Amino acid sequence: MTILVVEKNRATLKEACEILQRQQPDAKILQFTDSPNALAAARENEIDVACLDTALPEMDGLLLGRYLKDLYPSVNLIMMTKVRATAFDAMELRASGCILLPLAEKDLNRELRELRYPPGEGKKNRVFVQTFGNFEIFADGVPIPFKYTRTKEIVALLINNKGVQTTNGEIIASLWEDDGDPRVKTSYLSNLRQDLQNTLSDLGLTEIIIKQRGSMAIARDKVECDLYEWIDKKRKSRYQYHGDYMNQFSWAEFVHAELDEISDELYEDEY
Repeated sequence: MTILVVEKNRATLKEACEILQRQQPDAKILQFTDSPNALAAARENEIDVACLDTALPEMDGLLLGRYLKDLYPSVNLIMMTKVRATAFDAMELRASGCILLPLAEKDLNRELRELRYPPGEGKKNRVFVQTFGNFEIFADGVPIPFKYTRTKEIVALLINNKGVQTTNGEIIASLWEDDGDPRVKTSYLSNLRQDLQNTLSDLGLTEIIIKQRGSMAIARDKVECDLYEWIDKKRKSRYQYHGDYMNQFSWAEFVHAELDEISDELYEDEY
């Protein structure tokens, strides 16, 4: 279990972490006195429980809680406040619980016993795909090291096709257009597919590709992707399209018009 504690008062922060360590000796506890650094850590660590001071500077605990919910829909938020009325705001956020300060060990222990979601539920995807700007695919925050650059381009094409099965012929047409001997390209594609299989297998990520005879598709529910979130959440998305898309691939230039049209539709009410 990973627990995030964000409390501006260092004495209260220390006390809360000591209580948590006694109750959950195997837990990984991340502690901060400010929201920006806490949020940065949350992007690198899957958070099960977050104990948040509602009166944090810069970004209050309720807003931080909303961002954490975006990252981890099943995170257990335990709000810590001196204002009793804040409990209603915590309920609207669907927090797991709310504690009135000054901190009492019995109150924190109670909230740990009565978590809304079982720890480990709703873990974020290990894979993040960046399409806006240059294309990159990350596993656990690190770019996936394919043997061939063309292998990454195949993944980019599958991402671009949004879960639709893409045939070997379509892949060849996109990667090489009309250049070269078809037999050579088919043989090379076989090597690229093997590189894709080997690399994902080594990382335990073979489930992100759905294979059929002579075609492949991306498993959309197995990856986090800026493009997909932007299309699904529109202006509420953490990622926004600004005219740059998979810049290193020539075939992606033909997608810009489609994305520009989507962008115009999303923001037409602003004009």
